[in-house]
Amino acid sequence: MSKMFKKSQAAMEFLMTYGWAILVVLVAIGALAYFGVLSPDKFLPSKCTLPAGIACMDFKVGTGAVDVVLRNGLGFDATSVTVAVTGCGTSASAGLSNGAQSTFTSGSCTNTAGSKFSADVNVSYTNADSGLSHKVQGSITGRVE
Repeated sequence: MSKMFKKSQAAMEFLMTYGWAILVVLVAIGALAYFGVLSPDKFLPSKCTLPAGIACMDFKVGTGAVDVVLRNGLGFDATSVTVAVTGCGTSASAGLSNGAQSTFTSGSCTNTAGSKFSADVNVSYTNADSGLSHKVQGSITGRVE
């Protein structure tokens, strides 16, 4: 009978030792999650993507407007370039020479400061040589400043 009690005692000691270790790890993970260290919103990448030809060089998402810096790499001058961001108004139409860079502002936004922002960007332009109009779509992901 004493042999059975020794096996039971060893099993109980094993479970208690590892049980406490697991409990400590769970409490540590809970504390990190509570204080926001494990929040995935803090690791949100800032990116602006558009198809080849029109490059998104930089952007800033504000509470009332979204500013996008575009570079023309199409190989021709573009006229009537407008930028529309989902949830915001359309930017004023402007020309963009081949290789040139310009800032376009889409206003009338209702963004909350500090929140994450993800929207589609629609760029429309006209080829100055042929007169044909084109539309391209991309996306912006970032945090509202």
